[in-house]
Amino acid sequence: MSIIPLEELPASIAKGYTIAGLDLGTKTIGIAISDLGLQLATPRGTLRRSKFSKDADTLLKLLASENVGGVVIGLPVNMDGSQGPRAQATRAFVRNIGQMSDLPIAFWDERLSTVAAERQLIDMDVSRAKRAERIDAAAAAFILQGALDRLASLSRETTAGS
Repeated sequence: MSIIPLEELPASIAKGYTIAGLDLGTKTIGIAISDLGLQLATPRGTLRRSKFSKDADTLLKLLASENVGGVVIGLPVNMDGSQGPRAQATRAFVRNIGQMSDLPIAFWDERLSTVAAERQLIDMDVSRAKRAERIDAAAAAFILQGALDRLASLSRETTAGS
């Protein structure tokens, strides 16, 4: 995977491919996939983490089966804007998986994504037990939807400025 700015992601993806959103947790990886129009993020579940090589292999197979052409990964930035150990672990994950895939990847500031996802699940009256199962995938969808909305906004600005 090559790390690119979010703004360059659409140009890096061939027509007919989707974008995946990932929320890297210490125990699970939340996964969301966009539609082909790159407008809507849908939670696809979680991958329970074990060894990196197994996780990477499973994740890359899933991304291939979902016709993913690019990835947005939530970068856990601290509230003051600094990057701590979790952000460093995310960057290390991306470096390592980048040796196994050519997919372009963009980071998205994920501050408060889990909080927002949990509020959304509460508003949907999802039980506490089911929220625990779904929270990482919901956070991945929140991350991806934020990135898709930003890309749509940039596209509108470019069209209006032409």
